[in-house]
Amino acid sequence: MLRLFHSADWHLGHHLHGISRQREHQQFLDWLLDELSSKQADALIVAGDIFDSANPSSAAQAQLYNFLVSAKSRLPNLDIVLVGGNHDSASRLDAPASLLNALGVTVVGGLSRDAQGAVDWERLLVPLTNADGEIKAWCGAMPFLRNADLPTEPDSDPLIAGMKSLYAELFAQLQQKAGNAESLILTGHCYMVNGALSELSERKILGGNQHALPVELFPDDIAYVALGHLHLAQKVGANEHIRYSGSPIPLSFDEAAYTHQIMQVDLKAGQPLVTAPVKIPRSVELLRIPNGKDFAVLAEVIGQLEQLTLDELSLEQRPLLELRIRLEKPEPGLRQQIEQAIAALPVRLLKISTAYNGSENSLADLNIEERLEELQPLDVFQRCYQNKYDKDAPDAMTALFNELFESLQGTD
Repeated sequence: MLRLFHSADWHLGHHLHGISRQREHQQFLDWLLDELSSKQADALIVAGDIFDSANPSSAAQAQLYNFLVSAKSRLPNLDIVLVGGNHDSASRLDAPASLLNALGVTVVGGLSRDAQGAVDWERLLVPLTNADGEIKAWCGAMPFLRNADLPTEPDSDPLIAGMKSLYAELFAQLQQKAGNAESLILTGHCYMVNGALSELSERKILGGNQHALPVELFPDDIAYVALGHLHLAQKVGANEHIRYSGSPIPLSFDEAAYTHQIMQVDLKAGQPLVTAPVKIPRSVELLRIPNGKDFAVLAEVIGQLEQLTLDELSLEQRPLLELRIRLEKPEPGLRQQIEQAIAALPVRLLKISTAYNGSENSLADLNIEERLEELQPLDVFQRCYQNKYDKDAPDAMTALFNELFESLQGTD
């Protein structure tokens, strides 16, 4: 048997409205190391977005490498596979690959090609061994694929056809490596059809989410597909073996109610796949008042604040708070009233979201104020186009914008 743990979307170095998440990430990594040890894991796959940005801080990089050293020191036989995501710099992840390989860690930041343009498939083929050192599975470690990585296929959707072509070739390479008793595993960092999004923290990738990928991308003989990009843990359609693990901590207030987890996957030749979610304990709570995506009048918000019963905690452990307030008109003293209401509460106020009623005074007419840092680059582009031309940007132009943005993300 091979016991695999699947995680993704760590986003080390993340800040939420100016607040560092380093302590939360460290508590997750410490917990993960204990889980890997206590449950005798054979392999760990992290399916992209290791870092929150293409240029991570030295603290974020140190956090990753300290974890890898600790994991290999405590579990010398653990196979670790890291692949790049759309937030990562492929070249930055690949730079220490030789050193990490010597440690027993495989890193695939992006596709590598030779002078003739042929993909170096060998570095994507990773053997996964059990405690006795026997190869029980082969992992096709596919990183996030940018438009420049995709082969051009005439008379077809370039994104979907290109992705299918690359995955088909990787699968063929895996089949050549594997024996009859060895399972085949794939990774991916992409957006699949009908995936559930976390709108405020997931960057639209490649051609945008209108180019969701079909499940037929993955061959039937694959035992498990470890996906990254979507922060809510979920399976793809009815397929138990194609899964997003989700992010380990909430990366926006929209994720406050999610149950964050990693996936435990047990593979045994000739037997059905066994998957089990392992819930990640939350070290810092996120509070949104009112709960969900609704807005409430100021008096109601203050009333809910006064009813809160919270433990007295150190500053770095206190819950992070967002208030969503519906106003009839601007309130110059809003901030002061809120600060008075929370003065005695052990919370950290991160955000006050306000919305104003439209002319019909109904929730359907709410005009929600947003700050620039809360918008995705594509949102800014689309709003600029709408403002100038009084219509939505054409799909072709939107796709070109995404391609340009991703090409810039891939440079150092």
